[in-house]
Amino acid sequence: MENLTQAELLRYSRHLILPEVGLEGQRKLKSASVLLVGSGGLGSPAALYLAAAGVGRIGVVDYDVVDESNLQRQVIHATQGVGTLKVESARRRMLDLNPYITVEVFNEVFTAENAMRIAEGYDILFDGTDNFPTRYLLNDLAALTGRPYVYGSIFRFEGQVSVFDARSGPCYRCLFPEPPPPGSVPTCAEGGVFGVLPGTVGTLQATEVIKLILGIGESLAGRLLIYDALEMTFQSVRLRKNPHCRLCGEKPEITSLVDYEQFCGVPARGGYHVQGIREIEPREVARRLQNGEALGLIDVRDPVELQVSRLPGAMILPTGQVQLRLGELDPGKEWVVFCRSGERSARVVKAMQDAGLKAANMKGGINAWAEQVDPAMLKY
Repeated sequence: MENLTQAELLRYSRHLILPEVGLEGQRKLKSASVLLVGSGGLGSPAALYLAAAGVGRIGVVDYDVVDESNLQRQVIHATQGVGTLKVESARRRMLDLNPYITVEVFNEVFTAENAMRIAEGYDILFDGTDNFPTRYLLNDLAALTGRPYVYGSIFRFEGQVSVFDARSGPCYRCLFPEPPPPGSVPTCAEGGVFGVLPGTVGTLQATEVIKLILGIGESLAGRLLIYDALEMTFQSVRLRKNPHCRLCGEKPEITSLVDYEQFCGVPARGGYHVQGIREIEPREVARRLQNGEALGLIDVRDPVELQVSRLPGAMILPTGQVQLRLGELDPGKEWVVFCRSGERSARVVKAMQDAGLKAANMKGGINAWAEQVDPAMLKY
C-alpha cells in the first residue's frame, strides 16, 4: 500500500480517527482504482465523494458535452463549462477538490469493442449510465473479469442501488435476464428527474464503493435498495443467484462481450431511432398548414409540459392514452405527432402506422418548432 504525505494525513484526518478506516484504510483508498462510466447525474456526486475520500486512481468515461439542462442535477459541472467535454469538466473539478489523486478520462462511448481496454487495471466498475446496453455491458464485463459492479438507476422520484458480484452472489442478469421492450422505459429526458434524486443515489453508490475498498460493513451485494424520494422511504429486497443465469449460472452461455445495442434493441447514445416511421421537419409542417392543408396535429406530451409551450389547434393526447384512443382518430386524415424532442412521438407514430393510420413524426419535437418556426416560443 502507498504511503501518505503529511499534507494527506491532515486532509484525511477525520478518516484516520475512525477505527473502521484508520491509516491502513486510508492507504487502501489511495491504492484503489475505480472506473466511473458516466459523469452525469449519478457519476457527479460519486466522482466528487470518491475524489474527496482519496481513492487514488479514478477513471471517467463519457462521450457527451455539458449542456445547460444538465446543471439541474449534474453537480460536478458548472455554468462556465457548458459546451465543454464532460470528462474534462469532471477532471478539473475532481483535481481541484483533491490534487493528490489521479484522474484518467476517456472521451468515448463505452462499447463491447473498447470496454476491456478502458477497464483494464481498475478494481471496481461504477454504473453512472442511463441506458440498458451499457448497463448490461458493465454487468457482463464485471462478471467475466471477476470484479464488483456498483449499480444505480433513477427515474423521476425513485432510485435503485445494488452491488453485483458474480463471484459470490447474483449478477444483474440474475435479476433482469432480458431487457425491457424498446421504448417501454422512458429516459430522464422524456420522463424527467427530481434534481436531488441522483445526488442521493450516486452518493449511496459511492458509499458502497468505499466500503468495498475498505472491506467494512455489509455490502448491498445480494440486495436491491429501492428509494422513494416523495415518500422518503427505503426498501431492501433480497436477491438470489439464478442457477439458470446465462452469464453466471451453472451452465453459462455468455462467455464474451456481445453486441449490447442489438441485444437491447436501443442505441447506447440515446435517441429514438424508431425504424420504419415517416418524419417531417417543423418548417415543412408550418408551410403545409399555411397552405391550408388539412393536417391533424397531435401533442403527446404530459399536460404539465403545456405550461411551457403549446401549438394552437393541436389535439392533446398524452402518450399513455394513445393505445386506448386510437379509434377516435380519423383514418382518412394525415396526422403529425410531436412531443418535446421527437422521442415519445416517434413511438406513437409507429403505433399509429401499425394501426393503419397515416402519421408522421415531427422531427425534433416542439423544441425544433421553436427553433425553425417560432423563435418567440419557449424551449425546455
